[in-house]
Amino acid sequence: MDEKCNTELYHSRIKRVLITQEEIAAAIKEAGEEISASFDGHPILLVSILKGSFVFLADLSRAITVPCEIGFMCAKSYYNGTVSAGVVKITMDLEQDISNYHVIIVEDIIDTGRTLSDVVKLLKTRNPLSLKVVTLLDKPSRRIVDFKADKALFTIPDHFVIGYGLDCAEYYRNLPYIAEYDATK
Repeated sequence: MDEKCNTELYHSRIKRVLITQEEIAAAIKEAGEEISASFDGHPILLVSILKGSFVFLADLSRAITVPCEIGFMCAKSYYNGTVSAGVVKITMDLEQDISNYHVIIVEDIIDTGRTLSDVVKLLKTRNPLSLKVVTLLDKPSRRIVDFKADKALFTIPDHFVIGYGLDCAEYYRNLPYIAEYDATK
């Protein structure tokens, strides 16, 4: 049997639940209410940076009660060792002109901040009406660049986390909660 398909091994690597499904739902409801109140009557574009944020984007978009559109981007930054080359490669870009939108980047986790910082700089050059970042998870202890989200639903310690869209080798995205991954098993 393929080790990746071993259900017992799969479950044994879930060390502990850090944030429950109910805690996530409550925080998203609150964020949706804040966004709805802030942008009522204004064109909103929610932008998901794939792949990790797709689950968060889906739930957040349903918690927003004002009209909004959804866009997707896929970005990778290339770095040489520990020094940023300052280059972000967009492997999938937005299809629309964002100059008539209030853009909200919906991110799963901000770790070092490098890629997201570069994406924000890029999108600002496209002259959106405003640009904000909402992240499900913030891990400030790992930050390498000076970057702060406009809204972080949860701040977590330096653990490798899985679930709710976050993965380890493409697995665990389907967990309805955030858990710490145990690589020792």
